[in-house]
Amino acid sequence: MTTPDIAARRALGACAALLVGALTLTACGGNASADAKSDGAKGGQDSAAKTSTAKIVISAKDGSTGASINTTGVQVSDGRLTDVKMTVAGSGQAVDGTLSADGGSWKPKEQLERGTKYEISATAKDSRGLTAAANSIFTTVDSANSYIGTYTPDNGTTVGVGMPVSFNFDKVITDKKAVQSHITVSSSSGQQVVGHWFGAQRLDFRPQDYWKAGSKVTMKIDLDGVEGANGVYGVQKKTVTFTVGRSQVSTVDANTQTMTVMRDGKLLKSVPVSTGSPEHTTYNGQMVISEKFTQTRMNSQTVGLGGEYDIPDVPHAMRLTTSGTFIHGNYWYSKGNPPFGHEGTSHGCVGMADVQGAQGDTTAKWFYDNSLIGDVVIVKNSPDKTVQPDNGLNGWNLSWSEWTAGSAV
Repeated sequence: MTTPDIAARRALGACAALLVGALTLTACGGNASADAKSDGAKGGQDSAAKTSTAKIVISAKDGSTGASINTTGVQVSDGRLTDVKMTVAGSGQAVDGTLSADGGSWKPKEQLERGTKYEISATAKDSRGLTAAANSIFTTVDSANSYIGTYTPDNGTTVGVGMPVSFNFDKVITDKKAVQSHITVSSSSGQQVVGHWFGAQRLDFRPQDYWKAGSKVTMKIDLDGVEGANGVYGVQKKTVTFTVGRSQVSTVDANTQTMTVMRDGKLLKSVPVSTGSPEHTTYNGQMVISEKFTQTRMNSQTVGLGGEYDIPDVPHAMRLTTSGTFIHGNYWYSKGNPPFGHEGTSHGCVGMADVQGAQGDTTAKWFYDNSLIGDVVIVKNSPDKTVQPDNGLNGWNLSWSEWTAGSAV
């Protein structure tokens, strides 16, 4: 019995025999063989002559998902790009881009949106003027499969000597080594800078001692495409620089209720203060000014103290901890018995004499005007414990060995 497979093989064999015969006849023809080869060679040359040598590469392949929001673009070799159009697929909204001076590459002017479908069409010409074209429809990495690190300080800022570089990631990071190794922080002072993880979503960097005054710090973020957790990739790629200003370190002595302000190692001023009361003591330790507000509302309910106070316009307030410790102006004190320089009366903050409305020549205004984010405020001799290093930007309360032990690289 002949099966379909056997029949097919027999037919294939017969075709092969006929083909061999045809080849044999052609070989005996002599001139026909030469003509055939000559005609074939000419056809190949004509085909090559009509094909552009320009090779266009769109970094995001057609149909791909998870494309970079930073590095997606177009490049060409052996030619120049003549036209590139990029749109949001579906809506047709144009995406502006920049063509390099040599016509060899094109990239979007702005960072792309996450989880968005785009379309790119590009044309180029080679040295003979022949045109090549390429197209791609792709989707950028979405927010569910990517992470972003919110960082401080900002690019171009001037900060105090205690300001760490601090990242807070919007996803849990399980591969800490991969993430940390793609962030480098360096200083013109030459100080060694090391990262330290506080849990799985915060990474801070600092040197062993405070930054050198006047130094320039450069932070290079190269997280684009770096897998921080299973199937979760970074999308950031940028360089951030900031300047360290003059050195200012202020020390609050809870015994004397006095703050000494040192500027570049010299006494700038001695300021009377009022720290926390015996019931609500102030943390000891090195604290860094992380925010400044000319006026802000302070409500005891936000720090777990019930309804003890709600002041809508606290003047000249500077944050020292995430949990609510500030150094700020106080206008509600008893004018007949000012506590500043005499006793602690606050709910854990450090207070200075001030007036309502944040106007006038007051002690608090002077300190506010003379302070930078990143300046250090040290509290000593308080009956309270030392502030936790992750309560605010206060990693200076860890020894250098403790700090480096928290590095993943």
